[in-house]
Amino acid sequence: MSFSSCYGKADCISGCFCRGVAACILLAVALFAGPAQAAGWRDDLPQAHLQGSAGLRWFGLKIYDASLWSAATPFDPEQPFALELTYQRSLSRARIVQTSMDEIRRLFGDRYSNEQLQRWEADMTRAFTDVNEGDQLTGVYLPGIGCRFYSRTRLLAEVRDAEFARAFFAIWLDPRTRDTQLRNRLLGAEK
Repeated sequence: MSFSSCYGKADCISGCFCRGVAACILLAVALFAGPAQAAGWRDDLPQAHLQGSAGLRWFGLKIYDASLWSAATPFDPEQPFALELTYQRSLSRARIVQTSMDEIRRLFGDRYSNEQLQRWEADMTRAFTDVNEGDQLTGVYLPGIGCRFYSRTRLLAEVRDAEFARAFFAIWLDPRTRDTQLRNRLLGAEK
């Protein structure tokens, strides 16, 4: 509507006001719907079912509960899967990243260059957040692509590096993992 087509000043002000309100409502809906519509990890694996779950303790302190989800039965590490960690205590992003890097180095020794490890550390720093009791971080393994990391409410990051994804999930799923009982329970081999 142009001002020249208005029948009167009141009609123009009323029409402009209504259009302004409508635009604000649309903007608010788009802003608030964005995160809600952001894909959750279950959108990556709609047919996933629980393979197994277990808790990680360190010196008797419960650190997190882990759940492994996959559509493949029996579990196939070459198919997409999700590893969901529900934290039972507060941990900093830096601690989560450092522990993950330490475990990758322990499992793979000198297999990866320092440059590659530094890139992976930066990827994890970008992907992870500080966590508090009850927070969830979920990693989704996407074979041949890499992985995605989610909080309970949103996608945090996508790392398009298939080798990183294999090394990262090996922390829990490799037979050389630090906690073989947790691995066995995740895979459904132990109750």
